Amino acid sequence: MAPTPPGPRTTAIAATLALALTATACTPGDPAGVTDDTVTVGMLHSLSGTMAISEVTVRDAVELAIDEINADGGVLGRQIQPVIEDGASDEATFADRANKLLNDDHAVTVFGGWTSASRKAMLPVFERNNGLLWYPVQYEGLEASPNIVYTGATTNQQIIPALDYLREQGHTSLYLVGSDYVFPRTANQIITAYAAAHDMQITAEEYTPLGHTEYSTITNDIARTEPDAVLNTLNGDSNVSFFQQLRSAGVTPDDSPVLSVSVAEEEIEGIGPDNIAGHLTAWNYYQTTETDTNTGFVEAFTDTYGAERVTSDPMQSAYNAVYLWKAAVEEADSFEVDDVRAALDGTTIEAPEGTITIDGDTQHVIKTARIGQINDDGLIDEIWTSPEPITPDPYLNGYDWAADLTG
Repeated sequence: MAPTPPGPRTTAIAATLALALTATACTPGDPAGVTDDTVTVGMLHSLSGTMAISEVTVRDAVELAIDEINADGGVLGRQIQPVIEDGASDEATFADRANKLLNDDHAVTVFGGWTSASRKAMLPVFERNNGLLWYPVQYEGLEASPNIVYTGATTNQQIIPALDYLREQGHTSLYLVGSDYVFPRTANQIITAYAAAHDMQITAEEYTPLGHTEYSTITNDIARTEPDAVLNTLNGDSNVSFFQQLRSAGVTPDDSPVLSVSVAEEEIEGIGPDNIAGHLTAWNYYQTTETDTNTGFVEAFTDTYGAERVTSDPMQSAYNAVYLWKAAVEEADSFEVDDVRAALDGTTIEAPEGTITIDGDTQHVIKTARIGQINDDGLIDEIWTSPEPITPDPYLNGYDWAADLTG
């Protein structure tokens, strides 16, 4: 997917940048990226390459939040001045661009990343420079860093509820397919441990490189073996080929439903609703989620970027991250990373997904789990919701069967 052409929000940001050129005086004691009128933040997403299908919309959501906040007076009286970089679907590029944002641009915080490979490549950069990264995507857990705030789900808020749901539906044999990098492999390690403890069978475990497009061998194997369900951890545009070829192999949601943990509304558009309708997803937010905040969020996003655009969990989590950062900065009355970090615990906002709160012990977000079914229009209908918001447990300390997991 090509990056979205500049629109009114991008134009507004450009105007803010131009305005900021005249405001270079720094208040004594503020970080280098703070002037009397502006505060510099970084935005780091894949705007090119295999992950652009997913990450361009995340960039758009961060821009939307920044423009809303600037229109409402900014943060501590400063206008947010974003510096936008392209991670180019390459982990080394993410690390290099993160270093630039922190050391050359003096960004006081950075919003970005998608794949766990990109996050793990950036992590030592942020730890070495005491920067603060807001990471918006669900991931495999088994990690917590004082230099990252994880606004997407960790394992016990997405994958474990998904497995509980499949088991409740009587699905006891699972076929695992994923991209060949850290998130799918670690997620499947967790899934395998869960299965062993709950009398479930893993019938196959297949991996392909990011950007892979030939899935006929795997889809024909699914058609032949007829697992109760497929658990899909493919990322990026590989999902387009996988679901098209799965349909060509004659596999339907009635035969072997695919439950995806990295396919949201944005990817469905690229896959084509005809190829994926009826299959399942596990997230914490859908465009159809019924909250008062979500109604306004969807309207603001489509008004800005076009009625044909859709919202999704990762981009909503990225949007939330900007507001959570603003709330923590205002609580701390400071842009300094150490001060903001000290203010994170208990920071709460009314998000499109519902009320969310940062858990200070892990710097993850307390959130509700949701299972959805893709409909013929390309949106996702919520079919199961956790009874209450789930406290993050990234190391799965509350699960005896996970004791031997290492990540």
